[in-house]
Amino acid sequence: MALDIAVVMDPIETIHVTKDSTFAMLLEAARRGHRLHYVRPGSLGLRQGSPVAEIAELEVFDRSEGHFRLGRYQAAPLAGLDLVLMRRDPPVDRDYLHDTQILSMARAEGVRVVNDPQGLRDLNEKLAALRFPELCPATLVSRDAAALRAFVDEHGECVLKPLDGMGGRSIFRTRRGDPNLGVIIETLSAGGSERVMAQEYLPAIEQGDKRVLLVDGEPAPFCLARIPQGGDFRGNLAAGGRGEARPLSASDRAIAAAVGPVMRQLGMRFVGLDVIGDRLTEINVTSPTCIREIAAQTGFDVAAMLLDRLESDCA
Repeated sequence: MALDIAVVMDPIETIHVTKDSTFAMLLEAARRGHRLHYVRPGSLGLRQGSPVAEIAELEVFDRSEGHFRLGRYQAAPLAGLDLVLMRRDPPVDRDYLHDTQILSMARAEGVRVVNDPQGLRDLNEKLAALRFPELCPATLVSRDAAALRAFVDEHGECVLKPLDGMGGRSIFRTRRGDPNLGVIIETLSAGGSERVMAQEYLPAIEQGDKRVLLVDGEPAPFCLARIPQGGDFRGNLAAGGRGEARPLSASDRAIAAAVGPVMRQLGMRFVGLDVIGDRLTEINVTSPTCIREIAAQTGFDVAAMLLDRLESDCA
């Protein structure tokens, strides 16, 4: 049965086709004969309490130039759709939260929304990992400069990062006695007004920051190890890391087995776990990536795995 699938995403004209996981989902949905619709960024709203948006028919093409075609935008109720893919990138700011609130109202009208808007509001991608503290490295979240300094002194070498970043932005590696530690804390905490996450540095990052993808709580058989390059300690692809697909290790599977059922219960149909060595560092729920890289290197299509599950909902 052909479904009407709409996508809420960042501007489609700006994406990198060969790397974009949302685009991989759209290509797979089109291959299966589903009808695609594009929500004009910023157009979600309410009319007499009913969710609406400016929506255009969408065609997608697996090529670097001319990778999409849009029909004419029309104001339309979301209730006419079978499925909405919520795939906006962080930050989870006020506008993002308002989008999830409107999508929750659409869900109440019977529209399936992936991932669940309530879960997107509840699960900060840095803090969510700490629901499983036994799987995480030593971690402190605080805006208190003295507490953060003491944590670095205790653990010797640490990574400090904001709670709302992505792609490796604004992540600092520091150590006991670092003369720049004060300014790092001051910058990340905005002078003590924002919370900072401090984690012990994991030397296993040299072998890669692994992205383990979960579909309905079940792990795909391959992860993407994002390996730091050129003297940069960050493995994120956006920060210049090299992606290497690998079969899941026993510890990767153990982490997925612990986290997956909770994510499924919260309506998180597609999740990316960040794993360094055998430690969980983040749980990504807004717009997890790495589908395209895994498919290119292994032939395994995580987008197909996801569409199989979403289609079964509507059977």
